[in-house]
Amino acid sequence: MTPSYAIGVDTDATTLRAADHLLQALAAELELPEGVFGCTHLVRDGRPRVALSLAADAAGTEPVLRAARDRLTEQGYEVSDGVPDAVGRAVLYPGAGALTGTLTLAELLARSAIDRVTVLGTPGEPAPDTLLVTRDHVRPQWQDGRLVLAAMPAAGGTLVPFEDPDPTPCCADH
Repeated sequence: MTPSYAIGVDTDATTLRAADHLLQALAAELELPEGVFGCTHLVRDGRPRVALSLAADAAGTEPVLRAARDRLTEQGYEVSDGVPDAVGRAVLYPGAGALTGTLTLAELLARSAIDRVTVLGTPGEPAPDTLLVTRDHVRPQWQDGRLVLAAMPAAGGTLVPFEDPDPTPCCADH
């Protein structure tokens, strides 16, 4: 996607989970329309954190994002034009709310802005009738202007999104 307008939002979030919650809270507070993409971006400078971006390619959404930019700036966020990088991890995107339960890949692609599904460790595209157990947590990533979901094999010949919705923290048992 080449957005018609995009903004980057610097945050103090240090985990993807915290950034997801912040992005969803901001989207609700700002009453963002369905056509807006909300992504997380890992920032690896002297202060590692997760930045956010809001972007849209639909006509008429630029004024909404400009108003969001003003409100976020008033709230103390550092907001800039454009996205932090081209590989954002999408949390908000058209159809995201419809990706619950178990779906065929054909249903997933038809219901959402996701363009493609890849399966780790396998060449080629999976069959459209392959079942994906969403775990109600589908986080595709931008790759070459396309929204791509990385999935991995699961029990019974199904797939699950690569990103676990409830990961075990590193060294949790120490």
